[in-house]
Amino acid sequence: MRNLTQVEATERARLLDVTGYDINLDLSSAVHAAGGRTFRSTTEVRFRCSEPGASTFIEVAADSVRSATLNGDPVDLADWSAEKGLTLTGLAEENTLVVDADFAYSSSGQGLHRSIDPVDGETYLYSQFETADAQRTYACFDQPDLKSVYTWHATVPEHWKAVSNMPVEREEAAGEGCKTLHFTTSPRMSTYITALCAGPYHEVRYVHDGIDLGYFCRASMAQYLDAEDLNLITQQGFDFFHEQFGVRYPLPKYDQVWVPDFNAGAMENFGCVTHAESHYLFRSQVTDFEYEQRANTILHELAHMWFGDLVTMRWWNDLWLNESFAEWASHWCNTHATRFTEAWTTFLSIRKNWGYRQDQLSSTHPVYCEMPDLEAVEVNFDGITYAKGASVLKQLVAYVGEEPFLAGLRAYFARHAWGNATFEDLLSELETASGRKLRTFAAQWLETAQVNTLRPELTIGEDGAYQRVLVRQEAPQGYPTLRTHRIGVGLYDLTDGRLVRRERYEVDVDGESTELTELAGVPAADVLLLNDDDLTYAKLRLDERSMATVVQHIAGFESSLARALCWTAAWDMTRDAELATRDYVALVLAGLPAERDINLVTATLRQVSTAITFYADPSWAPTGWAELARTARTALAAAEPGSGFQLAWARAYVSAARSGEDLAVLRGWLDGSEVTAGLTIDTELRWSVLQALVANGVAGGPEIEAELATDKTSSGEREAAYAHALVPTEENKAAVWAQLTGTEALPNWRHRALLQGFSHPTQVELVAPYRDRYFATVGQVWARRDSEPAQEFAMLVYPAYLVDDDTVEATDAWLAQEGHPGPLRRLVAEGRDGVVRALAARTRDARSG
Repeated sequence: MRNLTQVEATERARLLDVTGYDINLDLSSAVHAAGGRTFRSTTEVRFRCSEPGASTFIEVAADSVRSATLNGDPVDLADWSAEKGLTLTGLAEENTLVVDADFAYSSSGQGLHRSIDPVDGETYLYSQFETADAQRTYACFDQPDLKSVYTWHATVPEHWKAVSNMPVEREEAAGEGCKTLHFTTSPRMSTYITALCAGPYHEVRYVHDGIDLGYFCRASMAQYLDAEDLNLITQQGFDFFHEQFGVRYPLPKYDQVWVPDFNAGAMENFGCVTHAESHYLFRSQVTDFEYEQRANTILHELAHMWFGDLVTMRWWNDLWLNESFAEWASHWCNTHATRFTEAWTTFLSIRKNWGYRQDQLSSTHPVYCEMPDLEAVEVNFDGITYAKGASVLKQLVAYVGEEPFLAGLRAYFARHAWGNATFEDLLSELETASGRKLRTFAAQWLETAQVNTLRPELTIGEDGAYQRVLVRQEAPQGYPTLRTHRIGVGLYDLTDGRLVRRERYEVDVDGESTELTELAGVPAADVLLLNDDDLTYAKLRLDERSMATVVQHIAGFESSLARALCWTAAWDMTRDAELATRDYVALVLAGLPAERDINLVTATLRQVSTAITFYADPSWAPTGWAELARTARTALAAAEPGSGFQLAWARAYVSAARSGEDLAVLRGWLDGSEVTAGLTIDTELRWSVLQALVANGVAGGPEIEAELATDKTSSGEREAAYAHALVPTEENKAAVWAQLTGTEALPNWRHRALLQGFSHPTQVELVAPYRDRYFATVGQVWARRDSEPAQEFAMLVYPAYLVDDDTVEATDAWLAQEGHPGPLRRLVAEGRDGVVRALAARTRDARSG
């Protein structure tokens, strides 16, 4: 595929106006597992040229090109390649290009992905075109600002359905056992949000507010498509966004398709959203954490229909704006329009923590940064682009006020509908609506990298009142920006075990030190909480008095968001080696069993496992695992039978089990003995239990195959592959490594399962020999894999569990070599950052011991 540069895209957009695509796909070959490697795609593209006689190029990442004609004349194919595309010379003012080509079905989730369901042998297709993979399915000018209209035609087996951006207009017979579906012509949109899904999909339909709503999944997953709940969230989202944005959703229908082997959570194809089946169709009991995550994803993609699809970025340097807005809008909508009214707590504990982590890596970058080419874009779908950007938007809303912010949004949608725009365009509308100058704000927050830390400094008089309260703002070395933060400051008093907010002040913190003069003479609170209500993006610290109270009474906060701020502060202190890991673990195990927010329980349990794995002194870590397992087993026994909290603690127990006694309990769960009352050992939990037993060397291949025999589904195959990869023998790890690094590309599901199972916290010594092999091989794997599996290999096989100086030295030696691609260098350097941070935290923890 061509690595399109911004310079090339700008010049092509200046030259061309694309007036229409007519795309004809023959997908009748898709049902042939052997011999059906490619499909035929014929594209007619109509476009104008502002400089007749000029030359340009079009992307055609095909397997082969049968023919191409420009204005009736043959195009020379001698110079064509999938990497370069097709050169077009002697353009007229009005042009018609016809490209007849064979494209390869994908197994990497990029382009037109094909998968075969092991349950019934049926074949399913779905498209995934972001960032620039539409060219894997049809000839196109594959950049976001060359919008056009599209007319799709798809020839498929008779029993199939096909879903695209627009409804089917008509269908006709097309030879033995096939039919051709003709779709209505779409409005203007970018190539990357066009879509086609095809297969014998199960379908459920509703109508809401004049919009035809469709929900699709594979036939074998139909029993898990809880369409009523999906439809409820979708309808709530439509009603809320229609009211707030002042612009109606512009297409006649809105389909959502849950698909296998998906690389991300979902994709905002205009009117044809695809979701990851493995993430969001629940085969077993889940908690409200999973339901809220699903609702958030549904609303995130729905928000994109306005921000991204109706109005689209001009080039990928504004990718952050697309994703940050959808991220902010989904949590905002969840809070106000659905049952998930504490969604901002989830945003902090899950998404914002992702942003903080990403922003402290050596690869940190401003929210807004130049994207010189597509390779740079591919690795920028990160926590800064999504979570930090959304945090900045949340701070911007606090800064200008929600109503002026919405007024600016409505003007932006009205002015730029069906076109392309930049952040500068949005900022202009927000300035007009709010009357505030926002360029300084934008420069501070969007054009600088890294995160500030806010620390309170208190002086309390003998009368128990504050004499002086300062907020110290710190910036990391190398990133000296001190920003203006609009924050809440909460004063909480301890009353009968409850931490009650007495007062909240909203202030601007600016520069290295800000004195809160309004607190002088105010009776000192038991907890002074900076950034109350989580308005800004900054790491927090607590003063000694507040920290002492929180350690004993964190459950006393009535607000889940206040508790989340304190949990996050403790987590940040642990990662920054300011708090010993064993002290963080003690805080979690003392306070978390009383936590009432399932999202905080889930997030904090993940963090405490990470802390013991990476940040604990290795000599103490076994004690940490034992204490976590003991606390988890006690908490699941005390939890309401059948509740999400019981399930969350059961999962924590499974992942923490290391001792013979605990592993015996888990084996009993599989046999139906010693199961805590109310806990259902259903399909997904059974796999988790078995995988824990395998990782610890007390179960193996025969047990895995027996479990797979009871779950002959694509999910079962994926879980079994993961379990087999976990088998802790030298022979097995060598076999897994050979598959991961071989010349033959693995199907998405298998590749990911093997990557996840290759390393495990209990198998550090076993995989130690692969440190050197990783650095010798990662460049070769990167060169021959599609971008998504290449990135996953670079990140998941990096020797992160080998927390020692040898890993840092080996990484440094590799980074010192010439010739490695920039995106790959970035991912490897990020792995190094994790090891360096873990070394510092382990040193701090050992000192505590």
